[in-house]
Amino acid sequence: MKKEYHIPVLLKTSVDGLNIQPSGVYVDMTFGGGGHSRAILEKLGPDGRLIAFDQDADAWKNAPDDNRLILVKHNFRFLKNFLDFLGYEKVDGILGDLGVSSHHFDAPERGFSFRFNGALDMRMGPGLEKTAADILNEYSEDQLFSVFKFYGEVPSPGKLIRKITDFRSNQKFETTTQLKDLAESIAPKRDVNKYLAQVFQALRIEVNNEMDALKELLMQTPEVLTTGGRLVIISYHSLEDRLVKNFIRSGNVEKSQAETDLYGHRDVPFKAITRKAVQSDAGEVDENPRARSAKLRIAEKL
Repeated sequence: MKKEYHIPVLLKTSVDGLNIQPSGVYVDMTFGGGGHSRAILEKLGPDGRLIAFDQDADAWKNAPDDNRLILVKHNFRFLKNFLDFLGYEKVDGILGDLGVSSHHFDAPERGFSFRFNGALDMRMGPGLEKTAADILNEYSEDQLFSVFKFYGEVPSPGKLIRKITDFRSNQKFETTTQLKDLAESIAPKRDVNKYLAQVFQALRIEVNNEMDALKELLMQTPEVLTTGGRLVIISYHSLEDRLVKNFIRSGNVEKSQAETDLYGHRDVPFKAITRKAVQSDAGEVDENPRARSAKLRIAEKL
């Protein structure tokens, strides 16, 4: 049996959150295995349209043969540029599942997982220059500290960085096994897999510039969403969720509180539909362990 490319997380809740109108125009920012896109297409009528973004060539093979689907083979940070190019000034809903597809973790040659030996690559798209190996071999100690502390929340990152600098003084990092063996030697004995996941996650986020791409996407959404349009984001990292939460609350990714005018009125582009982040139930987590850290937020354009 062919292994599924990716099991979509919070599928029904996220698609329902778009409040889909049959003739509307919607955007799936992270096509991946196409699970969310197919669910959206099921709710669209013949005049509806779905614009799906994915910079990864592996994902393009999953696109259904449907004339209502427009596949954009680029990063979602270019949302407005491509909507302009395609002739869509406004859209009725935007969905983004920020998780990495199961396929990436299961493909040794991509270098995303410590379960296999492969090249330390981790690039999602062809336009990215830096690989994970480049970061380990070239970044200064201060740069590495920021990557592992903020993107991986790695405990005591200084210990890991000393190991990295000692290793690269004798040879270059090239494979996932080299990094795994090094990190495993200092990982907490009861949390080895968690520690390895944090180390690999930090590098993936840095390689793909994921935080800046998310910030750029969020800041474009008020301009491209129609009044009443929905923004639906599923995140898996505390920093991602904080950016989304801040943006919904204040219209600013860096601030949790909106600015007010002289009369105390808050100027915000969205209202939150979900007061708190929605998370997967125990059944979904049992079926798909990667759903454990997922947080879904839904907002409506004012």
